[in-house]
Amino acid sequence: MKLRNIFSLLGLVVSLLPAIAPAAEDNYPNKPVTLIVPYAPGGTTDVMTRAVASSLSRQFNQSVVILNKPGVAGAAGVVQMKTTPPDGYTLTMVPVGVFREPHLRQVPYDPIRDLTYIASVLTYDFAVTVKADSPLKDMKQLLDHAKTHPGEITYGTPGSYTGNHVILALLGKQYNAEFNHIPYKGDAEAINALMGGHIKAAVVTNSVLPHLKSGAVRVLATADETRNPFFPNVPTLKELGYDVVVPSPLGIAGPAGLPAAIVQKLDQGIKAALNDPEVKHAADNFGVRMYYLDHDAYTAFAKKDYADQKTVIGNLGLGL
Repeated sequence: MKLRNIFSLLGLVVSLLPAIAPAAEDNYPNKPVTLIVPYAPGGTTDVMTRAVASSLSRQFNQSVVILNKPGVAGAAGVVQMKTTPPDGYTLTMVPVGVFREPHLRQVPYDPIRDLTYIASVLTYDFAVTVKADSPLKDMKQLLDHAKTHPGEITYGTPGSYTGNHVILALLGKQYNAEFNHIPYKGDAEAINALMGGHIKAAVVTNSVLPHLKSGAVRVLATADETRNPFFPNVPTLKELGYDVVVPSPLGIAGPAGLPAAIVQKLDQGIKAALNDPEVKHAADNFGVRMYYLDHDAYTAFAKKDYADQKTVIGNLGLGL
């Protein structure tokens, strides 16, 4: 082949490249998508993510496979995004703890630089919980006991410096009460420890609702701005006069540089999933409130919460 023809062919290939990339994005997804859940199976995050994944699978006519990766304070998926190609085939659930951890210690990720935020899915209600037969009947008794018997009250959460942990850490700091924190790998483990009498309290998410309905536990308070309608008789800490509000939106993100067309398709799919009867049914079973933020709003939330968490950590006297 003559040199001139070779250059002509190369020129044709180069000219076609911009068209090839969008075509690949338009066909997304054309193979299974992996969605990382950074907690053990069985908790609220796992169950709700599976419901959303099932809806996305039906919408996209392509499998969305769940991969549980507990540990790293709920940041295992975020860490993996650093080495994941930005093609939309590996995504992760993002708990708000990833905005807190970098202010506490050196972490192998930057929650703003290393992620593309796609959309939020739901918001948790952290529930301060004891067994039904516990002598601690309300938050005042819990705090009073922690003041007069420092360290005697052991409480479980899904991990150190999660929102669950921060709640009693903040209360202890503000009201001179000392609790003994026991981290577990997820809600399910913490609840099992509570039911087995291994700990005296637990701060868990909405996954405690079935145990509340069965009469096995007593929820003393939740930590959002307003009461959850699924927990109508449970006051918020704010209602009780305690200056602790810990919101906890959960969303989906991919690696940095995720193409806009893929972000838009996933964003629209997530929004549709939140109206899927099967997803709504799962949410109702766990008393979870849907909380949709689109790509732009979720990105703005991430930036703001990352900055706000520095103040929270400072108030605890912790941090780098």
